[in-house]
Amino acid sequence: MSSALEINVYLDILREKKILSITQLEDLLKQAKDILVHESNMPKISAPVTVVGDIHGQFYDLMELFKVCGDLPHTNYLFLGDYVDRGNNSVECFTLVLALKVKYKDRITLLRGNHESCEINKIYGFYDECFKKYGNERVWKMFSDIFMCLPLSALVENKIFCLHGGLSPALGQLDDVIKLKRFCDVPHEGPICDLLWSDPEENRKGFNPSPRSAGFQFGSDVTEKFLHRNDLSLIARAHQLVMDGFQRAHKKMVVTIFSAPNYCYRCGNQAAVMEIDEQLNTSFTQYMQPTEQMEPHVSKGVPEYFL
Repeated sequence: MSSALEINVYLDILREKKILSITQLEDLLKQAKDILVHESNMPKISAPVTVVGDIHGQFYDLMELFKVCGDLPHTNYLFLGDYVDRGNNSVECFTLVLALKVKYKDRITLLRGNHESCEINKIYGFYDECFKKYGNERVWKMFSDIFMCLPLSALVENKIFCLHGGLSPALGQLDDVIKLKRFCDVPHEGPICDLLWSDPEENRKGFNPSPRSAGFQFGSDVTEKFLHRNDLSLIARAHQLVMDGFQRAHKKMVVTIFSAPNYCYRCGNQAAVMEIDEQLNTSFTQYMQPTEQMEPHVSKGVPEYFL
């Protein structure tokens, strides 16, 4: 069977919320890795593109997103990370977007989030889900290898800087991001950690310690300086639950996008995506959780700073 036919078979299986066999999964992950390792730390993306925030294993909501925003290849997508943990179907969600990456590699970009980390997703659900669905931790290790290959950021039309978390005192220039050695687990500190963990802060200037105990809170002065120095117009990021699905900060220089509606099946929030057109105008599409969904996930609580 040719690779193209195999991927179509995988997509048919995954869209039915079924998991791939070990053999199929190994093949898919090999193909995905061959693509991802050749992408830079900051792929350059053309508009139009639809920007997606946290998904967190909520499969039916991911399918609703594609229903509302359009299927590939008719809609181009940029995912900002956090495909796994919290929800019941992290395996299916991440495997599906990987299969889409293999089939439409120039139409979809997948970035790394702070939950694409061994230390975090061993605690918040993904490890247990892999073990439950495949019977061993080898599959989790295979996924972990792919997580290390995901780019850390993206640049839309050289003007909109996109990432999961936020800025770092160690990264003043875009070239600093490109030079990072990303093929590792997420460190406890340093620029890679900051890109995946930091948050904008409205009430203080500069970089300040984060209540998450990872990354920083950064003020509007930091954002303004970074945008000016790199000739950018906007920072688009995810990482924080916002009740409307999107929220602007720092005089509209930063926008947070969150794409998991009714997060953890109980937060009651809307989800949103951000659409960027050819003229770099941005608009937001909100959606709610569809009525067809899994039973509520029994989690270990939702600490505010581990969203």
